[in-house]
Amino acid sequence: MLEFNMTIGGQQVPTKETFDVINPATGELVAQCPNAIAEDLDAAVAAAKEAFPAWSSLPDPERKAICASLAGKLEEEAENIAQTLTKEQGKPLGGLGSRFEMGGAQAWAGHTASLSLPVKVLQDDDQALIELHRKPIGVVGSITPWNWPVMIAIWHIVPALRAGNTVVIKPSHFTPLSTLQAVQAMNEMLPPGVLNVVSSDGKLANIGAAMSAHPDINKIVFTGSCGTGEKIMQSAAKTMKRLTLEMGGNDAGIVLPDCDPKEIAEGLFWGAFINSGQTCACMKRLYVHDSIHDEVCEELVNFAKTIPMGNGLDEANILGPINNQLQFDTVSRLVADGAKHGKVLLGGEPGEGLFFPITIISDLPADAPLIVEEQFGPALPVIRYTDLEDAITAANNSDNGLGGSVWSKDKEKAKGIANRMECGTVWINGHGGIQPNAPFGGVKKSSLGVEFGEEGLLENTNIQVVFS
Repeated sequence: MLEFNMTIGGQQVPTKETFDVINPATGELVAQCPNAIAEDLDAAVAAAKEAFPAWSSLPDPERKAICASLAGKLEEEAENIAQTLTKEQGKPLGGLGSRFEMGGAQAWAGHTASLSLPVKVLQDDDQALIELHRKPIGVVGSITPWNWPVMIAIWHIVPALRAGNTVVIKPSHFTPLSTLQAVQAMNEMLPPGVLNVVSSDGKLANIGAAMSAHPDINKIVFTGSCGTGEKIMQSAAKTMKRLTLEMGGNDAGIVLPDCDPKEIAEGLFWGAFINSGQTCACMKRLYVHDSIHDEVCEELVNFAKTIPMGNGLDEANILGPINNQLQFDTVSRLVADGAKHGKVLLGGEPGEGLFFPITIISDLPADAPLIVEEQFGPALPVIRYTDLEDAITAANNSDNGLGGSVWSKDKEKAKGIANRMECGTVWINGHGGIQPNAPFGGVKKSSLGVEFGEEGLLENTNIQVVFS
C-alpha cells in the first residue's frame, strides 16, 4: 500500500492519526491518509506566510516560468495520479475519467501560467501619470471537493501562485490522496512553503472551518455545496477575507422543437451524465418541447443503454459509482420520490454498493424534488413544455444560476433565449464544456467571483493605484 504524507514547508509530514480512504467501486481500503490537527494547519499557514515575501517579489518572468513547469510535472506524474484518482473517486481511467481529468489539469496549469498582469496606465498627461498595479493578496486557502479533485485543485492553486500568492490547500476527505500526490510532485518545482497541503476527515479538527477563520489566511477559494459556502462566508467575515466561491448548480437545458432527437441525444447525455452526473455544471433538468418530447426521451434512453458502468480500473467501463454513501442516499431519495410521481424510462432502482444506474424520468410535476433540488448524480428529469416562455420561466425558477443550455438548429434564436437565462454560462447545442481562457462562474447562490482566464487571475490580486 502506498504511503501518503502532507506537504508543509516543502517537507513530507506524517501525522500520528490517519483515516481510511475507501474505493467507492469495491468498498476496499485504498490507503490510510494523514489526519491533521489544528497545529498542522497553523504550521502550513506559517510556512506559506514565511514563503510569501520571496515568492511575491520574484521577477515576473521567473515566477511565470516556474508556474509553467508545473504543467510538465503534472504530465510526468499523470498516470500514477490517475490510478490513485480512480481508486479513491471511482471514475474510470479512460474516457471522460481520470486520465481526462489529468489532461485538463495540465491544460489549465499551462494556460494560466502563460497569463500576465501588466501595469495599466489610467492617465498619462501633463497633469499626472496614474498607474493601476495588480498585487498579490498573501496566503490563499483552498478547499476542494471530491468530484474533480485534481483538476479543481489546479484551478485554485495555479492562478494563486501565478499572481504571487502562496497556498494552503485542504482536499475533500473522500478524495485526498491524488491531491497529496499532485502537491508533492509540484513541490519539486517550487520553493519550500509556496504550496502546502493538509488533509483531514474533520474528526480531530475542523480544518476547513479553521481555514476560513484563520487570521493569517488572506483569501479563501472554495468549490462545493451552497451550504458550506454560506458557512465559509460567515466565518470569513470576522477577518474580512477575500472570497471566491463556486457552489451548486441546478442547470437547465431547453430543447426547441426544430431539433433532431437522434442528432442531439449524445450531447444531451454527456451534458447530464459526465462523471456519473457528479459535476456542478452538469445538466440537472431538461425541458423538451411536447412535439419531440417522446422521441428525445427514446433516443436518450437508447444511447444511455450503450454506456457501460462499473469499476473504473476496468478499461471497458465509461461511468463509475457515486463517490460516497451520503451522496448515494441523496440520489436514492430523489429518484424514489420521482418514481412515485413520474414515469421511469430507465433505471430508477439503486444498484449494488454505491453504483446507481443511469436514470431518466419524465412527466414529473414542477415541484418534484428531483427537479427542484440538485441531485448531483446519474438521474435526469425530462420535463415536457408547450410554451417556450413557460420553459424559460421554469428554467430560471431556481436559487442557483451556474450554467444552462439551449438546443436548436437556429443558433441566432438560441442565442436570444440564452441571453434571457439567469446563469453564468450558457451553451448552444452542448452543455458543460469549459475552457481555461473563458471565465467561469455563476449568479444567485451559485457563485461569488469567477475562475479561469484573465478575469479569474485578477480574483487573486489586490489593486494598488499609483499617482506620480
